Order: sequence, then C-alpha cells, then structure tokens
Amino acid sequence: MSAKLTVVRSGALTTVQDAGRRGHAHLGVPRSGAMDAPAMRLANRLLGNDPDAAVLETTLTGCALRPDHGVTVVAGGAPCPVTVDGRPVAWGAPVHVPAGALLNLGAVTAGVRTYLAIAGGVAAEPVLGSRSTDLLSGLGP
Repeated sequence: MSAKLTVVRSGALTTVQDAGRRGHAHLGVPRSGAMDAPAMRLANRLLGNDPDAAVLETTLTGCALRPDHGVTVVAGGAPCPVTVDGRPVAWGAPVHVPAGALLNLGAVTAGVRTYLAIAGGVAAEPVLGSRSTDLLSGLGP
C-alpha cells in the first residue's frame, strides 16, 4: 500500500521533480525536471527506485512531512539535518519513517537543493510524460 504524505511545512520551495519533459520544446514546453539530476538519481538508486522516479526537490529551507503509513526515504543532494520525530537520522542513506512520525528536512548546510526520494517514487499524475512541476508553464503537480 502506498503511503500518503501530509505536508506539515513546505519550506521556501518544494516541488515534485523527475527527469523532465524532453521533446516538447516545439510546443513551447520547457524540459523542467530536477535541477541536480545526478543527485536525484543517486537518492533513487539508494532506495532501489528507477533512477528517474519522481522525488521531492526542496530549495534551501527543506520541508516537513508526516506519512500515514511507514515509508523508507533517502535525503540527497545538498546536505541538511534530517530528523524523525526530532531524532537525528542519516543523510544520504535509507531511513525508515514510521506511520505518523514527523520527517523534517532542515535548512541546507551547503548547496541549494535537497532531494527526498521515497521508496516507490512520488505518485503524481504525469503530464506530457513527466511528473515534474514546471512553475513557468503551470504543468505538473
């Protein structure tokens, strides 16, 4: 069963991203996708996800989420403090988050974007073959 994640704190900018929409520029649709694709792919690989599975991309200030079912996650990209119910957990390694626990990604300590990969990926409806949010065109979740 897939977990639903309640956003407790969205941070400055948290979006759903994947590898983006390639091949639609002739329609005026930008590629979009993760700003740091190698970091996104590594976080996904650490979970056994498809490397281009959708993730949450946070900018500078992180985010906080509460799953309704237990989930395994990896925080990658720009390093930041990660806690589960206030207890520090590993950054860059799989971490189990029990149902109802608060997963908090803090402000980055270096860099700009942190990627939160979730086992199984983020299940958002694809638009033109991608689950990426594109703020300029209004496409995606």
